[in-house]
Amino acid sequence: MSFREHDKKTFVIDACNDFTARRITKRDFMKKMALAGLGFSAFNASMLGMGRPFSGQRGLGVGAAQAQTPPDIEKWLKEVGGKYAGTKIRYSTEATPPSIVANQLAQEEFTKLTGIEVEVEIVPLEQVLAKATQDVQGQLGTYDLYYLDQSWMATFAPDTVDPTEYYKSNAELAMPDFDWDDFSKPLVDGIAMYDGKMVGIPFDIPIAILMYRQDLLDKHGIKVPTTMPEYMAAVKAITEAEKANGIYGNTCQAKSGHYSLECDWTIYLWGHGGSIFNKDKMFSGNDDRGIAGLEYYQELIKNSPPAATTWTWDGQFQSMQQGQAAMCISWGEFFPGMDANESKVQGLMQAARPPVEDPGRRAAADAGFGEIPAIGHQGGSVIALSEYSKNKEAAWIFMQWACSKDVMARVSTLGGGASPMRLSSFEDPRVKEKAVVGPGTTRHFDVVNWTINNAMGSEPDMPIWAELANNEIPVELGKLLTGQAYDGSAKACMDALAQMVDTKVADAGLR
Repeated sequence: MSFREHDKKTFVIDACNDFTARRITKRDFMKKMALAGLGFSAFNASMLGMGRPFSGQRGLGVGAAQAQTPPDIEKWLKEVGGKYAGTKIRYSTEATPPSIVANQLAQEEFTKLTGIEVEVEIVPLEQVLAKATQDVQGQLGTYDLYYLDQSWMATFAPDTVDPTEYYKSNAELAMPDFDWDDFSKPLVDGIAMYDGKMVGIPFDIPIAILMYRQDLLDKHGIKVPTTMPEYMAAVKAITEAEKANGIYGNTCQAKSGHYSLECDWTIYLWGHGGSIFNKDKMFSGNDDRGIAGLEYYQELIKNSPPAATTWTWDGQFQSMQQGQAAMCISWGEFFPGMDANESKVQGLMQAARPPVEDPGRRAAADAGFGEIPAIGHQGGSVIALSEYSKNKEAAWIFMQWACSKDVMARVSTLGGGASPMRLSSFEDPRVKEKAVVGPGTTRHFDVVNWTINNAMGSEPDMPIWAELANNEIPVELGKLLTGQAYDGSAKACMDALAQMVDTKVADAGLR
């Protein structure tokens, strides 16, 4: 490792620790990460130090009584895993449903069958980054497995073991019927690959879907929208008919200056065939499609509860759960909470595919920085095997087990309706059994599955993206939506952003 690379990692570690100790602001932290060439995926960037949104609604870890380890896997764990009894492996992660549930099941099942001890540290995201960076800087092997945000793939790729290659070259450790083809190709390509190498195994995937009140659509004779014009027409019709009752057609996560606003805007930018960057790596939110997307979003704001410009995803979720809105296009992780016992819309909500992009989806080849401009906005993570682990074999056995068909299916149910990572999970009888009205429902999974494989959108993969997505973009959008600037002109806002963003991209040497 060069001195320059060593210094960069030290810089990252110090910045993470300073942010944890609140010696620097989140904005300053993001700037430091951008300088170091590290970003955070859209979904995770705004959760620093806060934990996972919606976890209170999930009912995580509701009991592992459903444990039904297949006999061949149990035999494999005893015979192959048992050779490493007494070994202790360590894994640092944020509080995602797979991490929490896998940790619970590890203590109750994995260790009993193998004798391998598993220590899972669940910490805020910036500390996950600090611990992983410190580990690879010194090639310490303190942690055997890493939780990696999708935007860290380039940084940590040299320090991880390609799981597909390790599987092939260590046949004696291979789990029976692990089935790599059981992970959808769009999912693997979108969150696990870097420069032709698989950095880790997909482990978590929040993704945007359409959620709607069936009773309100039926009441007003409205069909489920399948296009962007249909969605807007339905939103306006319901607002006009139900506003006096405190119900709006739509709801947003449009807090000024917050990443949640950038998430919302991106959905409708992509939904109008636009992209954040073009193939020349210039900001393209101010082209015709970009302006159309923002003008559309402005109309949605007018047909959402007035407080929507003060809400992040929590406010948006609460407005749906409390019956203040008929529809939204947002995180599928909301859906199980709509069926919670405390929900005012329990059993009334349905899930549907997000509307088709209008006038059509912009090809990824015509966007920049690896952006995938599709309406199903996603943010994901992987679990990765450290190149420096002193317990690779034991860690690999745990990693296969944690990502196995059986465990991933159970994560989807014990995790309170967490999005499945494997294709087989969508068809697992235990998952199907939960596709009923009630807490932790999985009745939205067919929609999630379709969206992953057909409409999954990803934000740009670039070092300064976290700063842009958490600062410049939502700040300027907020000024427009709250009337502080731009006199309601979407074009003026986007032109101003184009100048800001293009300057920062050039200054960072990215174009």
